[in-house]
Amino acid sequence: MNKDTNEQTHFGFRQVNTGEKVSLVREVFQSVAPNYDLMNDLMSLGMHRLWKRFTIQQAAIKPGQRILDVAAGTGDLSKAFAKLAGPTGQVVMTDINEAMLNTGRDRLMDAGMLGNIEFILADAENLPFPSNDFDLVTIAFGLRNVTDKLAALKSMYRVLKPGGKLLVLEFSKPVSKLLDKAYDLYSFNVIPNIGALVAKDRDSYQYLVESIRMHPNQETLKSMLQEAGFEEVNYFNLSGGIVALHQGYKF
Repeated sequence: MNKDTNEQTHFGFRQVNTGEKVSLVREVFQSVAPNYDLMNDLMSLGMHRLWKRFTIQQAAIKPGQRILDVAAGTGDLSKAFAKLAGPTGQVVMTDINEAMLNTGRDRLMDAGMLGNIEFILADAENLPFPSNDFDLVTIAFGLRNVTDKLAALKSMYRVLKPGGKLLVLEFSKPVSKLLDKAYDLYSFNVIPNIGALVAKDRDSYQYLVESIRMHPNQETLKSMLQEAGFEEVNYFNLSGGIVALHQGYKF
């Protein structure tokens, strides 16, 4: 999809042309890819593993199912899904960023996990798959980087089979004002400094913090899923709402 270069969107707290955002996000993730897993552990104090574990439980994957992991990054979810789907199932791991996709592929190759996993460079807004193709679609910590989130949700809806489920794991809005304030202090004062120290890249991690603040809150994202066509939409607040897992079904 060609973006109208005169239309504005946000890149962190900055306003940029929509046509510029994809390349700016690509630069961020090309920079962070080599240290992505280490930085996730450091920034979340290891909590991202628990959030993903809960997502895997909610996925309730059965052997033989076909699963799409959008913005799959280094493949934490894809690896678990591939084990659960078994040799008769398939996981398709996509990312718009080639550096991230290659990092994920190399990681899963080292783990001997390539038997039922396919790797495809793809834009979440225009998924290159037939309609009614997947039993489950997931996107974890990727939706906030998408320029047109509603278009991406509609694309995910299209490729789901009737009866299929979408899971969206993403940073959200803490439910407590005290937690929200503490989280802000941690995010803006600690995370960019960790990025500068460990990844030698303060700017990319400053963007990541800002992108979290610009992402829709729980109820807004719920409404977006419903607008995209999903039914029985609900969400689970994790770690006091710092992260939320949204789910919706296609009937």
